[in-house]
Amino acid sequence: MTQLSDRLAGKTALVTGVGSGIGRGCALMFARHGARVFGCDISQAGAEAALAEARAEGLELQSLHPCDLTDEADARRFVSWAAEAGGGIDILVNAAATAVFAWIEDMTFEDWRRTLSAELDSVFLVCRAAWPHLTMRGGSIINFASANAWVALEGSAALAHTAGKGGVLAMTRQLAMEGGPHGVRANTISPALVVTGATAPVLETPGFKDRVLTKMMIKRLGRPEDIAWCATYLASDESTWVTGADFAIDGGATAW
Repeated sequence: MTQLSDRLAGKTALVTGVGSGIGRGCALMFARHGARVFGCDISQAGAEAALAEARAEGLELQSLHPCDLTDEADARRFVSWAAEAGGGIDILVNAAATAVFAWIEDMTFEDWRRTLSAELDSVFLVCRAAWPHLTMRGGSIINFASANAWVALEGSAALAHTAGKGGVLAMTRQLAMEGGPHGVRANTISPALVVTGATAPVLETPGFKDRVLTKMMIKRLGRPEDIAWCATYLASDESTWVTGADFAIDGGATAW
């Protein structure tokens, strides 16, 4: 796939978690629509694979890696590097996340804190670091909640994950309010289960995939590009009157 359009031409986009899954899907999709994309990932191998994929398509993508966004200094370092190299920030996508999935009786406090730090603290740290750049000329923040922030899925041990993504959902509404006077928009996307390297192990659990598909009106699991198309709309000037909203990209899983 090569460049598709100029929908994001002239825009500088920061995308976290480009090493795999939704983050990589958004980074590549943005580049295909003309954005200058600056990414990061904690995985050096994953980030380098994303860069190789971009080069193979002739796309513009740069990455800072390894980068741990739960570390305040690393979050600031990523934003400063990208803002300087890109001449500012127009789009911020917080896709980096990791979670420990366990039932409450099996979840340690360390696992709980690790999940909330990866899914909630990292979003706060990057948004705070990027805020002065975004308020300078306006821009779009795209955060990721989850279908799990809205409904519980039977058989899914997702207690910490639901708490983290529910926090992102609420925090993004607040960012929309605080950013409004500065032309900063903030929205969330709430995917249902998307096939990525991170979700592959749980999909191997007997009966789990069938249980997930039972909740969906469109009987297939999500793909990173399904999410990236929505993110492209939110990153573009087509959505300049859209803020504080959540987009359920979930095959209809939360519609009934």
